[in-house]
Amino acid sequence: METIILTNTPDKIADNDPTAVSRKKDHIDMAFHSQVTQAQLDSRFFYEPVLAAHPRGVEPLNFLGKTFNVPMWVSSMTGGTQMARTINTNLARACGEFGFGMGLGSCRSLLYSDEHFADFNVRPVMGFDVPLFANLGIAQVEQLLQKNQWHVAEEMVARLQADGLIIHINPTQEWLQPEGDLLENPPLQIIEEVLSLTKMPVIVKEVGQGMGPESLRALFRLPLAAVDFAAAGGTNFALLELLRSDEEQKNAYDCLSTVGHSAAEMVDFANEVLAQLGEHCLCRQVIISGGVRNFLDGYYLIHRLNMPAVYGQASGFLKYARENYELLHRYISLQIKGYSYAQQYLKVR
Repeated sequence: METIILTNTPDKIADNDPTAVSRKKDHIDMAFHSQVTQAQLDSRFFYEPVLAAHPRGVEPLNFLGKTFNVPMWVSSMTGGTQMARTINTNLARACGEFGFGMGLGSCRSLLYSDEHFADFNVRPVMGFDVPLFANLGIAQVEQLLQKNQWHVAEEMVARLQADGLIIHINPTQEWLQPEGDLLENPPLQIIEEVLSLTKMPVIVKEVGQGMGPESLRALFRLPLAAVDFAAAGGTNFALLELLRSDEEQKNAYDCLSTVGHSAAEMVDFANEVLAQLGEHCLCRQVIISGGVRNFLDGYYLIHRLNMPAVYGQASGFLKYARENYELLHRYISLQIKGYSYAQQYLKVR
């Protein structure tokens, strides 16, 4: 019988998995250190792995009259301090590069002097494609109105080339602050007067303790550009001011530092108020902030809320904005990539 010798063998497929051996070894070595218990599972989501391909980006949205490439917001932080210029410049640069908006820290000092103007003058850095909002406290707004000097606030916003003004409402912080300014009128009355005097967009926010349903109902009935939750769960300015106070005041008022509402609770309040007000709800945009620690928190809260929203962060951005821009850039890139993953595979329960 004739023997047939094969002289040609089929071509082999090129190895496109050169790390397979080391990866499999890692899997074996780390298996017992990478277990998640049932109690640790995030119960906010349904994980749906078969319905979508891997993400290629985040869907843009219109918010505050401009296009956001990602639903993020730099919550108001700082100004007039040694590091403020570096922090605000880094944050503004990121807003322009990635395409999301920014609220400045309190611009109170600019009402009296331009000494710290460079700390806040970030429009040339971020450009005009995304929103920039100046910021004043309700006490300063009340004082301007009492002196018939509201035009000073308007001029400040114009100098900053900002799109509008954030008014932060912080009666608890002012009450506990050793140098605090006490209000003579309810914040709602002050805001209504501002809206009667100005055509520029106005956002109203708290500073870290959130707001209850009656406050949200009153604000949503006004033609505000947005409401910023500034909920409890992040920096607590009541506690911060107590830490600056003497021991007697701290002991007396420490209980006030735990009063407030979480962002998740405020989402529920807002949905109820929206349903109740119907067409009488004139403010229909929300910045969800306060205790939002990562993209999963933001994704969850935005998709729980029944109106257009972005999510704000302060401490997460601040941690990296104090350093070089590359660290901040890397942090934001990872957060956006994570958000795009959540959009594809997670459904809010």
